[in-house]
Amino acid sequence: MTEDKALISKIIGGDMEAFRQLIKQHERLVAHMIGRIVKNEEDREELCQDVFLKVHEKLRRFNYESKLSTWIATIAYRQAINYIRKKRIVPSELSESEGFKDRFIATENLEEDYVNKDLDEKVLSCIDQLPIHYKNVLTLYHVDNMSYAEIGVITEMPEGTVKNYLFRARHLLKEKVKKYLGSEL
Repeated sequence: MTEDKALISKIIGGDMEAFRQLIKQHERLVAHMIGRIVKNEEDREELCQDVFLKVHEKLRRFNYESKLSTWIATIAYRQAINYIRKKRIVPSELSESEGFKDRFIATENLEEDYVNKDLDEKVLSCIDQLPIHYKNVLTLYHVDNMSYAEIGVITEMPEGTVKNYLFRARHLLKEKVKKYLGSEL
């Protein structure tokens, strides 16, 4: 937290190199947050830039009640959700959730790799079909390893709602995967 305070002080003081450092530290998080929700690559890039412009603009108001990364993720999440609302994009058009592929264990057997890749793709497809809030809570928790409280701050949901959405998302995903595996047998 003291590193964040020093960095923020430099940025507020006009140090653009410090701002570049902040971008470098958090660009992956922002890209991940936006990329989960927005499919169009050009729009994702533009939204990521908009997020950092907004961060720079509002940095004086950061009050250290949460981690800087949580605050930035909140801005990214809201930018993406506002984009979806503005464009009236339905959840089925949303991008696949990056990161879940990394959670599956790679094997040396090519046949198993092919089967696992197919399953990974189907799981990602199933995740993509979840309602947007379930999908976001699921990926924030399992991919970004955020706590219930952090997810609540980002999504502006009470912690109980986050837990409930996570439970429902897991249940829906389990049912979709069961249905897929049953049709494959």
